[in-house]
Amino acid sequence: MCKTITQKVRFRAAPSAVYDLLVSATDEIGRRFRMGEGSGIVVDLAPATRVVRAWREADYPEGVFSMAAFTLRPTETGAELTLTHRGVPKALIPRTEERWRRDYWEPMKRTLTAAASG
Repeated sequence: MCKTITQKVRFRAAPSAVYDLLVSATDEIGRRFRMGEGSGIVVDLAPATRVVRAWREADYPEGVFSMAAFTLRPTETGAELTLTHRGVPKALIPRTEERWRRDYWEPMKRTLTAAASG
């Protein structure tokens, strides 16, 4: 059985700066990608507002892909990112939630803080 993870993260940076950390210069719709321990295909790109990827972790059961949508909106102090990660195998939910926090949101915040101090 698969489940959905939803996480909201606030950044003290413009949505465009957060978007730039989510994508690479070579990302385009339909192109394969590798990000951390995940890989998949770029499904949708809307600059500074949305990224959608068909996502697969190395330890997912054979043939299982999830869908990770990153939606950005401006706030008074920067940007809010909402991750909606559908189709995550139920047994991997706690680990996947922690990986998003530890391997993505925390490093992104450090990078954006360093850039602002820069």
